[in-house]
Amino acid sequence: MVMSDKFMIYLGVFVGSSVGSWLGSLLDHGNFFGLWGILLGTIGAIAGIWVGYKIVSD
Repeated sequence: MVMSDKFMIYLGVFVGSSVGSWLGSLLDHGNFFGLWGILLGTIGAIAGIWVGYKIVSD
C-alpha cells in the first residue's frame, strides 16, 4: 500500500507536535498549554514536517 505524500507529512506533524508537547509538559509541571508545551510542540511539528518530507522524497 502506497501512502500519499500529504499523509506522511501530516503524520509527522501529528507525532512531532504530540511528542514535543508531552516533553514540554514535563518541564512545565503537566501543563500542555504552558510556554514549554507550546514551544516544544511547535519545534516538534516543524521537525515532523521535515522528517515526513524526507521519507516521501526518497
